[in-house]
Amino acid sequence: MKRSDLVADTAITLLAERGMRGLTHRAVDEAAGLPPGSTSNLARTRAALLELTLSRLTELEEAALAVAYETRDLTSLPARIAEAVHIQVRDRRRTLARYELALEATRRPELREIYDRAGRRFRDPAVAMLAALGSRDPVRHSRQLVVYAEGLMFDAVCGAGAVPTLEEIRAAIDDLLAGMLGPLA
Repeated sequence: MKRSDLVADTAITLLAERGMRGLTHRAVDEAAGLPPGSTSNLARTRAALLELTLSRLTELEEAALAVAYETRDLTSLPARIAEAVHIQVRDRRRTLARYELALEATRRPELREIYDRAGRRFRDPAVAMLAALGSRDPVRHSRQLVVYAEGLMFDAVCGAGAVPTLEEIRAAIDDLLAGMLGPLA
């Protein structure tokens, strides 16, 4: 594993376990078992550490969500979308870290820019998927799909809701898409 990945993966874990205040260069060094100063040599500033962490988180989420984004079979697309949401719900560590970074991005314009750019890497394919499914307004529908998925993830990971099963998510995605698009073939 590359040292930058180790540092970023450790930062993701620290964000999930301790929140934004628990993420320091020293804490990353200690948790990763690195010599003191190693994280600072890689990411000089807190902003650089946050950027490195967000970049790695985006990479990990893209890999996890590839199941949905890489499918070309339209009939299986709702199931692939449900699998992608289920993956996010089950990976509490990664999802909590993303929420921490999202909140921090509301206070740091330089992080907001990176966060928004990363978000487009997920939203743009959602537009294409919904267009392929026959949406008359794929931009609006993709936003609704993302908002639904984010709400479900937040409720399961941070809220009072239970973690839904894959079958429950699948049924909900089917209902949501049917409401947007009508019955799928």
